Amino acid sequence: MSTILVPVDFSDISSKVVETAASLAEARGDEITLLHVALPDPAFVGFEAGPVVVQEAVERDFKEDHEKLEKIRSDLASRGLAAGYLHFEGSTAEVILREARHVHAGLIVMGSHGHGALYHLLVGSVTDAVLRKTTCPVLVVPYTMLPKAA
Repeated sequence: MSTILVPVDFSDISSKVVETAASLAEARGDEITLLHVALPDPAFVGFEAGPVVVQEAVERDFKEDHEKLEKIRSDLASRGLAAGYLHFEGSTAEVILREARHVHAGLIVMGSHGHGALYHLLVGSVTDAVLRKTTCPVLVVPYTMLPKAA
């Protein structure tokens, strides 16, 4: 049994990424580890604590993300799949790569948001960074696989 690491950001493509990973896990007998990486609030990076209202908002968002991860994990488990989840703050690509090593991932299944070449040139992407530095195979679910709105 191998582990499929599935980074999710709760965007439109996340459900397609999870479904793709679930289909692979069912076919191969793999387990799934969901991973959500929350970015730290840039206004408070390096500070011990921000204003109470900001701390409460960050805690609320973190709790909501945990609930979303638990819902996805529960849905996968109801299909008979072994699934767990991890939730961290940090640099998204770095955390994905670190956790892929930590869980001994045999595969990473992640989405691409379909940004154009200019965006990638100026900003880059998490997918690009993971592809450049990973030591395991990566299956990229393209944004174009999403059903078109009518």
